[in-house]
Amino acid sequence: MTEKIVIIGAGQAGAQAIASLRAEGFAGDLTLLGDEAFAPYQRPPLSKAYLAGALERERLFLKPDSFYAETRCDLRLGAAAGRIDRAGRRVHLAGADVLAYDKLLLATGARVRRIDVPGATLANIFYLRGIADVDAIRARFEPGARLVVVGGGYIGLEVAAVAAKLGLRVTIVEMADRVMARTASPELSAFYEAEHRAHGVAIETGAVLEAFEGDGRVQSVRAGGRGFAADLAIVGAGVLPNVELAKEAGLACDNGVVVDECAGTSDPDIFAAGDCTNHPALSGGRVRLESVQNAIDQAKHAALAMLGRPKPYREVPWFWSDQYDLKLQIAGLARPGDTTVLRGVPAMRKFAVFHLRAGALAAVEAVNAAPEYIVGRKLIAEGKAIAPGTLADASVPMKSLA
Repeated sequence: MTEKIVIIGAGQAGAQAIASLRAEGFAGDLTLLGDEAFAPYQRPPLSKAYLAGALERERLFLKPDSFYAETRCDLRLGAAAGRIDRAGRRVHLAGADVLAYDKLLLATGARVRRIDVPGATLANIFYLRGIADVDAIRARFEPGARLVVVGGGYIGLEVAAVAAKLGLRVTIVEMADRVMARTASPELSAFYEAEHRAHGVAIETGAVLEAFEGDGRVQSVRAGGRGFAADLAIVGAGVLPNVELAKEAGLACDNGVVVDECAGTSDPDIFAAGDCTNHPALSGGRVRLESVQNAIDQAKHAALAMLGRPKPYREVPWFWSDQYDLKLQIAGLARPGDTTVLRGVPAMRKFAVFHLRAGALAAVEAVNAAPEYIVGRKLIAEGKAIAPGTLADASVPMKSLA
C-alpha cells in the first residue's frame, strides 16, 4: 500500500500531481519539493503578459496558498533534492533532511541553455525562465533602449513583441536561416518575420553568436561577423532537461528521463512527468515536450500509475504563443517531409497550415484561426485520412470535417 509520495519539482506537473492524487483518493502523506522560493506558478505568461506588466505576480500562481493546506501537502520551498537512494527509497535533500517514500515522482522540469562565448558574464545579459529573471529584465525595459534578442524561437519572439510595443529598439539574431526553424513550417516562419519587421523589429538570420562586447556591461552583440549595439541582451537558446538526479540514481535517461506510456521510469517505484521526460509519442517514436499541456496530462497519468491504476498517455500535444494581436495555436507534432496545406490567406492575418503524413493530419498551425485549431486537433487524434483539397478550401466549414 502506497502511504508516502514525494514529488521533486514544484512546477506545473508537480502541482497537477498533487491535485490528481487527492482527487483519485490518495489519503497518504504528500510532500512537494521546490528549489525556488515560489509556490508552483505559470511560466508561459512570463514572456508575455507578465513581462509587459499586464499581469500581476499573484495571478501567476497555479493554486492559492490554501490549496496546499487543504490537500494536506507538505510544500517545501527552497528545498533542493541532492540525491535519490533507490535501494532505501529515500530522498536526501541538499541539507541534512532525508525523506522516505513509497513512490517518487520526478517533475524536475528544464533549465535554460546557457551560451559560453567571450563576454558572456557581462552585466545586462539575461536569460528568461523564472519570475526573478523577468523582474530583473523589466527594470531595464525603457523606451528607446537597444535590446538584442539572441534566438528566434518562441521565447525570443514573444520577448521581442513585448519590447517593441513598449518602445524598445529590438534586434533578433538567429543562427538558423529562419525564425522558429526547429518547430514551425517555413510558411509560419515567413509570416512572423514579416509581422515583426512591420513592428520595427530588425531580424538577422544566419547569424551565429560570436561574442558579447562591452566594458563591464554589454554594449554590443557580435553575431554573423557583425556588431549590434545593445543596452541589454536576452538569450533564448532553448532549454535542457533536469536529469542529473535521475542519472546519478541510475535511471535510464536519453534527452530526458526515459518513461513508458504510463509515466513509469526504469525503477518501478519512480515516475516522471513534464519537461524532464522522454516519452512515447502518439505519432510513433519518442519525444521530449516543453509544454503546459504535456506537464498537466502526463502528471495526471503519473498519479494514476502511482496509485496502481495505470492508463496509457495518448494525448495530442498542443502549444500556443501570443505575439502582438496574433494568437498562434499548434496541435500535433510536425516532421520534415510532411505535406503542408495552407488554408486562408496569411496577409489577412487569419490562416492555418496543416501537416499531412501518409494522408492523415499530423499537425496544425493556426494563426487567429480557432476553428482550424480545434477541429484539427480532433482530426489528429482520430488519425483519419483527409483530402488536401478539402483542407485548403476555406469555403468548407471546419466543423463539417469533424
